[in-house]
Amino acid sequence: MANKQVDLQRKRGRKAAGVRAGVRGTAQKPRLSVFRSSKFVYCQAIDDVAGSTLAAASDKEKELSAACAELPKSESAKRVGQEIAKRLLAKGIERVVFDRGWYKYHGRVKALADAARESGLKF
Repeated sequence: MANKQVDLQRKRGRKAAGVRAGVRGTAQKPRLSVFRSSKFVYCQAIDDVAGSTLAAASDKEKELSAACAELPKSESAKRVGQEIAKRLLAKGIERVVFDRGWYKYHGRVKALADAARESGLKF
């Protein structure tokens, strides 16, 4: 059983590294990285050159958790996408590179990206 878990982690790591190989963030155009757990969705804008996080949002935060408590997961992801777009636009950042990690561009990941686009971010 432990070997299957290790193999799965390696496979996910290889997939994420393959996606991330073509995606590099800068201060003007950061990498918008998405992490999806079974309950929550998190995203952060990362400047890979400086190695710093410029903005982050998740549906676990106080202001978003109250609004997302009764919503379906995809609707919560939309709220997170709108919030990260609002925070980046407030800092003067309009363009990002999308990093989906090892997840398929489907469901909550797609909902977050579409909501961020509709809120003014350019991918």
